[in-house]
Amino acid sequence: MTNFTLDIDADGIALVTWDMPGRTMNLIDMEMIGELSGIVEKVTNDAAIKGAVVTSGKDTFCGGADLTMLERFASIFAAMVRTEGEEAAAAMVFTESRKLSQLYRQIETCGKPWVAAVTGTAMGGGFELMLACHYRIAADNPKTRLGLPEIKVGLFPGAGGTQRVARMLQPADALQFLLKGDQLKLDRAKAMKLIDAVVPAADLIKAAKDWIKAGGKGVKPWDEKGFRLPGGPVYSKAGMMTFPAANAIYRRETYDNYPAARAILQTVYEGLLVDMDTALRIESRSFAKILRSPEAAAMIRTLFVSMQELNKGARRPAGVAPSTLKKIGMVGAGFMGAGIAQVSAAAGIEVVLIDRDQETADKGKAGLHKALSDRVMKGRMKGAERDALLEKITPTADYNALKDCDLVIEAVFEDRKIKAEVIAKIQAVIRDDAIFASNTSTLPITSLASEFKDPARFIGIHFFSPVDRMMLVEIILGKETGDKALAVALDYVRAIRKTPIVVNDSRGFYTSRVVGTYIREGHLMLTEGVPAAMIENVGRMAGMPVGPLSLNDEVAVDLAWKILKATEADLGAKAIDPRQKTLLEEMVEKRGRFGRKNGKGFYDYAPGQPKKLWPGLGELQPKQLDPDKIDIEELKLRLLGIQALETARCFEEQVLTDVREADVGSILGFGFAPFSGGTLSWIDQITPKRFVALCRGLEKKYGARFAPSKLLLDLAEKNETFYGRFAPARKKEAA
Repeated sequence: MTNFTLDIDADGIALVTWDMPGRTMNLIDMEMIGELSGIVEKVTNDAAIKGAVVTSGKDTFCGGADLTMLERFASIFAAMVRTEGEEAAAAMVFTESRKLSQLYRQIETCGKPWVAAVTGTAMGGGFELMLACHYRIAADNPKTRLGLPEIKVGLFPGAGGTQRVARMLQPADALQFLLKGDQLKLDRAKAMKLIDAVVPAADLIKAAKDWIKAGGKGVKPWDEKGFRLPGGPVYSKAGMMTFPAANAIYRRETYDNYPAARAILQTVYEGLLVDMDTALRIESRSFAKILRSPEAAAMIRTLFVSMQELNKGARRPAGVAPSTLKKIGMVGAGFMGAGIAQVSAAAGIEVVLIDRDQETADKGKAGLHKALSDRVMKGRMKGAERDALLEKITPTADYNALKDCDLVIEAVFEDRKIKAEVIAKIQAVIRDDAIFASNTSTLPITSLASEFKDPARFIGIHFFSPVDRMMLVEIILGKETGDKALAVALDYVRAIRKTPIVVNDSRGFYTSRVVGTYIREGHLMLTEGVPAAMIENVGRMAGMPVGPLSLNDEVAVDLAWKILKATEADLGAKAIDPRQKTLLEEMVEKRGRFGRKNGKGFYDYAPGQPKKLWPGLGELQPKQLDPDKIDIEELKLRLLGIQALETARCFEEQVLTDVREADVGSILGFGFAPFSGGTLSWIDQITPKRFVALCRGLEKKYGARFAPSKLLLDLAEKNETFYGRFAPARKKEAA
């Protein structure tokens, strides 16, 4: 065996140690399934073996299934459809995708007790293996996380997870756990009875074997006569209080955009009506169907495969030695600067936090202390962890403290003159080999780099707010940015455990440029007379996290006004829409409505109350349309289409050069409908030919902003796709 070792002790207990060679974490693939199947057969049929303990030879138990394996199913299915027909292809997917489920059922019903002795994190199919065992015991480790996160990549647990969880928890709790994909700490998992015991790491295997020797049963509760579901029968008062409400909540939260979420509801509901073997077959049928869905294919590719490749350095220039950042400088101790300091210190990097005077710098660190103390109070962090993090941050007003920093990042006010002054102070003291980065969302990097003595060492690193929660970092290359600067920036982003995308310099770069089109479309809909509530609801129906008006309030309405004026000044009146200008001028200049930051924007923000749309918005509409006569599907297509179209333009203009970065950036950066796989995946799903036709129709009705680009026209004419023509070359180390 390659992935497992099997040792049988004098008491007849088999120790199954899972330790995949050449990997930092165990994963489930076809080879692993084959080897474990052989072990299960031996344990079942060897009379000398009394039971089995399955554990890991690594610090973690299992990271889940190798999703590239599942991604290949889609390719095999498509090929079989062409050669053998859809029915044969679907049967193949069903048969192959349920092998793990059948194997886990063998463990469950073999008649001998199996114990999962868990070292560290167990996710997805690894956690489902735990659930199939008759007893679950974990080594005490605060970093351990357990969960079924498949929903986050468009799938659901397909190796018995939906049925076992639904028989162990109240149905409402089971559905919440499955639909949210939460990662549980050990104390919570034990309280939910998803694990049975937590012991010191040194006692883990002994405790597992002791349970078997003490007479641990090799039968699951649901396989015993008289088993009762924790929440009672589906068709009972309690059941009817759960499932109709769960369906309503699902519709409210997803607008039926996620087939996997619907499948979880349906599979749990139907599975609880029948015996376990039938329930597992129901789960497998749904899993095979979801596995073939375009949503799952797109989400697996973008949110797993592409993200992994980018996180592992797919865009890192070859030939540049890896850098280990020991100390960075953070100039600007405001909300963004303090956030960057926090994530850097959390990664073990020393941080010099600079602002205009000592008081302001201290204030930035004090704000972090308060925010982290709130986490401690809520039990999300230990006091010692907070203190260790803050100890790595040194607030000061002395720029000389930057002299031994490997990387310096500025996050001062978005004003070219202020940034030029800060750049001059920084370059006077930093080392000749240090990299300089600007955290800007609007100012071109090339022009900022002209203020720096060595533009090759100047790069843009655009963080998103709030820094500690947003996982994307947009790295911007100026015209003279060198490979070393890019490599150091990517090494830094990897160190702070965020996902990087690399883009070329442009007004608004990629993310700010595209999200601006979403906000603008919401503005224009408002000026057309579409009710504000409908605009917001349709934005969420289309798959966006919030409506365009709400998003504008978050980023600040006065900032949108400032950007519009700057665009008009730089590019002329034709570069802006006069209707948007009129609306923003009325909101900002005449009404003083700046957004959430001053408590009034498109919404009103009363302290301690939910935000509400500002009733005065109707006064700003030249006319008001009858909502019953508005085409909701067209509104959805406008909101998604304008973003996808602008992404295609960014790709054509070489602002973007990698399809993976376009899609990952669109989901992580501005929340583009995750079920689509991202902006370019959405175009490919529709097909460029149909997308061009859609754009032509919208252009005819709403204007030139919907005109398809030359690249789109060429793809449509040749019946090609973005991923077909621009498939990324995959590095071995990024695979």
